[in-house]
Amino acid sequence: MKLYSYASCSTCRKAIAWLKERGYSPEPIDITTNPPNPGELALALEQLGRKRLFNTSGLSYRALGSAVVNSMDDDQVLAALAADGKLIKRPFLVIDGPRVVTGFKAEEWQELL
Repeated sequence: MKLYSYASCSTCRKAIAWLKERGYSPEPIDITTNPPNPGELALALEQLGRKRLFNTSGLSYRALGSAVVNSMDDDQVLAALAADGKLIKRPFLVIDGPRVVTGFKAEEWQELL
């Protein structure tokens, strides 16, 4: 299990607490300095689609603009996400299987785990 998160993100802190309450001990990886690798991002794109990968409320996304994001092909999307972890919706959880989930919805995470 890998948990990419951001220390200042309250949703990430909730996700970590939720995992710990259930006996998991994820070691959070700072998504801003060490974003998911290209393979994990490609898996997320395949499993979740573009919409669930981008942190649309973040400054990086707003600076880039939705029109630019919408005009990108998949390779460009993956390159942009790999280059700027703040573009990625967080928390970003990778579990064995392999499965990926972004954001934190307890019901969805419970189903995966």
